[in-house]
Amino acid sequence: MLDILDHDIPRGQERMTLRIENGVGLLTLCRPEQLNGWSWESSRQLGVMADRLRFDDSVRAVLLRGEGRAFCAGIDVTAPGGGITGRTSAERTQRYYEGIRWVHERFAAFAGLPQPVIAAVQGHCLGFGFELALMADIRIAAEDAVFALPEAGIGVAVDAGGDMRIAREAGAGWAKYLALTGRRMDAATAERIGLLQAVTPVGELERTARSVAEAVAANAPLAVRHIKRSVDAYADAGLGEALDRTALAAALTLTSQDAAEGYAAKAARRPPHFDGI
Repeated sequence: MLDILDHDIPRGQERMTLRIENGVGLLTLCRPEQLNGWSWESSRQLGVMADRLRFDDSVRAVLLRGEGRAFCAGIDVTAPGGGITGRTSAERTQRYYEGIRWVHERFAAFAGLPQPVIAAVQGHCLGFGFELALMADIRIAAEDAVFALPEAGIGVAVDAGGDMRIAREAGAGWAKYLALTGRRMDAATAERIGLLQAVTPVGELERTARSVAEAVAANAPLAVRHIKRSVDAYADAGLGEALDRTALAAALTLTSQDAAEGYAAKAARRPPHFDGI
């Protein structure tokens, strides 16, 4: 067993940890008290970890998991630096656009790892958490897992490409249904429509997911990496252009009055009143 501490992530400020066991990189979201909520800093650290994993030949598969009772409950609204400012609405929109493109680049580095990624999902897997899980090559969930893209309900677009990945895996109808309604989906439904490869009892998630990761790690690494690249090249055709459209849509909606109303309504626990501006 080998523990890795990346010097670009100060001790005590980790959003995720990385440990290597038997050829498997165990990448763990490690803020259970915040339900592993996502932030700009989480995206930066994901990019750091992706760089470490990419060039480590001892890692033949990656197991992505969350510590505690949730995989990732979405954006951590309490994280510092969550909002982007600007002197004008145009400048603020442009800064959001570049910020979201920056996040896409970190996610792309993770999704494009040469090693296959297996996600082990338990509890809440919402918003950014759902989008992160969708970047894995294989997804296994516990029976208590719950998935949703709630963004439209607070006035913003889905911003990391999760809706497009659902369309790729399960079809456009399911992508629109989930993204347009924000409704929650249980693990059994996610497995039925093809977003999950297996569902396990809660107590068996770790063992099952690790056994899959170890089976991948036991195979010939050159063959495994080229299989992943070949499948992704087919499945992700046109994804880059679509993600740029997503970044613009997210930037425009994040700076809208509807988004301000949506966040205010959520904080006040009242229904939002959207005007489309």
